[in-house]
Amino acid sequence: MKVICSREGFLSACQLVSVAVAVREVKPILRNLKAVAAGDRFTLMATDLELGIRHELRGLKVDEDGEAILPAGKLLSILRESTDTDLLIDASEAQVMVRGQVNEFEMPSENPADFPDIPTFSDEHYHEMTAGALRLMIKRTVFAAAKESTKFAMTGVLWEVEGKHLRLVATDSKRLALATGPITSHEAAETKGHSHLVPTKAMQLLERHLQSLPEDEKVRVSLRPNEVLFQTDTTTIYSRLVEGRYPPYKEIFPKKVNAKIPLPVLPFLTAVRQAAIMTDEEAKRVTFHFAKNLLTMEAQGPTSGRSKVPLAIEYDGPAIDIIFDPQYLTEMLRVLEESAPLELHLVDGSRPALFKSGPDYSYLVMTMV
Repeated sequence: MKVICSREGFLSACQLVSVAVAVREVKPILRNLKAVAAGDRFTLMATDLELGIRHELRGLKVDEDGEAILPAGKLLSILRESTDTDLLIDASEAQVMVRGQVNEFEMPSENPADFPDIPTFSDEHYHEMTAGALRLMIKRTVFAAAKESTKFAMTGVLWEVEGKHLRLVATDSKRLALATGPITSHEAAETKGHSHLVPTKAMQLLERHLQSLPEDEKVRVSLRPNEVLFQTDTTTIYSRLVEGRYPPYKEIFPKKVNAKIPLPVLPFLTAVRQAAIMTDEEAKRVTFHFAKNLLTMEAQGPTSGRSKVPLAIEYDGPAIDIIFDPQYLTEMLRVLEESAPLELHLVDGSRPALFKSGPDYSYLVMTMV
């Protein structure tokens, strides 16, 4: 296999695909990328057997068709450090040669036939939505997924398709993010009653890929019983699903609220961050005092000191005091646009608080006592 490629373009592609490279010792060959050159197509692949990706590069010059195994770690280092505009990749089963104008790097290779196959998107029945809408939904939910799985916390994002709407849900048991968006069905069934829980790593890889696409590019989604596939014009991402049923999240949303308080996203984020300066690991809490037209945030650590930060708000209801872990608020506020509407729904100072940004985004967060 011989290919002449742009160093920057090849580096970006390798960085994307390398997300799926195995970090655990499953099979030694999974520490590598597989490359396939055929005609005017050059495809990179990686998998850890749970997550896999096929990514096609455009605009390369293929001098010789073939397949090869590329050492992921060393190749990325070469591409980062090289100063060449273009590079020649000359690879066989025995070795991989990377040549620039002056420098030359030679690495051992392996038999590409030993690399496991990655499922392809061949479904005739699938769901479809735009890259921009899906990217926004992932951004607004994936940060709330749990790092470790428990009874009420899941290490992934739930996908629910009902009619023309997709819901993405993520929770770590202390907060829950819910985003809704439009989706088109191409003779694909609804997912109501089924838990399609996509691992966080797969969601992050998909979001990273979507960042490079036009807002209106179509993304195909195939939700299968134990796995999911996403397909764009250049790329297919495969992932096994997280096992287990998702907790009944709809039951925890408040049925009735006593206060609805509009909040400006950027000023609120700034004020929360300022108040949080005086928190520490032992006292990671900020008290929010809601009064007429004024929100006052206060924090005090055993040794760090005290903060008091006021923020003018549009509120004419009863006084309410509520305590939050500021990190849970700042992480949510960072995924909202500065101009996005934001409204806080409160029952009282002891029950979970609901932040809503328009009809399509809800963020429920537990209070502290």
